[in-house]
Amino acid sequence: MNILVTGAAGYIGSIVTEELIKDGHTVIALDNLQQGHRAAVNPEAEFVHADLGNTTGLEDIFCRRRIEAVMHLAAESIVPESMSEPSKFFHNNIVYGLNMLDIMSKNGVDKIIFSSSAAVYGEPEEVPIREIAHEKPANPYGETKLALERVLHWYSIAYGLKYISLRYFNAAGASEQYGEDHNPETHLIPNVLRVALGQQDYIPLFGTDYPTHDGSCIRDYVHVADIARAHILSLLYLQKGGVSGVFNLGNSKGFSVREVIATARGITGHQIPLKNMPRRRGDPAVLVADATRTRSVLGWQPRLSDLENIIASAWRWQREHPHGYRENPR
Repeated sequence: MNILVTGAAGYIGSIVTEELIKDGHTVIALDNLQQGHRAAVNPEAEFVHADLGNTTGLEDIFCRRRIEAVMHLAAESIVPESMSEPSKFFHNNIVYGLNMLDIMSKNGVDKIIFSSSAAVYGEPEEVPIREIAHEKPANPYGETKLALERVLHWYSIAYGLKYISLRYFNAAGASEQYGEDHNPETHLIPNVLRVALGQQDYIPLFGTDYPTHDGSCIRDYVHVADIARAHILSLLYLQKGGVSGVFNLGNSKGFSVREVIATARGITGHQIPLKNMPRRRGDPAVLVADATRTRSVLGWQPRLSDLENIIASAWRWQREHPHGYRENPR
């Protein structure tokens, strides 16, 4: 299939592109490179430097490339920034998403896999979290993901759009070629490994008084390659006539910040000093998925998502790319 991947130069988008190419698909890799890296795009993909705000350029892509399905990963995603600059998040994540959906509809493209987030749940009432849980985002980032999910639902009713919304929990790890390189980097595991590489003096521990067994936040970490595989299984499901809907992508097991750091200490052999810091706004205490429905309906199994493997793969990539993609132009 000819598949458009938006945000293809980003962390998850690069590995989704990699897995699609392994499966024999033709990938049109779209990114504006404001946050992504050209070197993160698989050389077998057709790279298009474009912005979803440019509807004329987007229309041209659909007309010329005969797109058959879309995997939509392009988004503003830094949660603390969403608290201080919500306007940018609502504009880029919702308005630009609408641009793409309308052009899809105009060009007869009826399948989309959407990169959503566990942030739609906010502070959960029950853990592990099922897809039927109440959605109460605690930050504008989660609100924008939920808003576009609702748009997808109504477009499916009005226009026959077929969609799968994948609610990621914490993507982590790396493939052999591609890994995590954000600026600024807000994710725990790459920042922990930066300390081990001597690039930071300590890892800030944001919150020590959460109602958890060790006072630090608990998150559900999923290997990024397992997430990429879920996109392919979602597309196969829709091709076979599956019903549109939302699915959690999680390991169904949570680890605290302190447990992640302890595991990283064992893998890297570095002491990784901590510095206690106040809680960040919008951070729930515990986010752990119930992925039962994803496993049973999509046939997805997180094969690489034990914590040791996640951290070891990320450590290998960061040691080989200590300054990210800047040292490794393609």
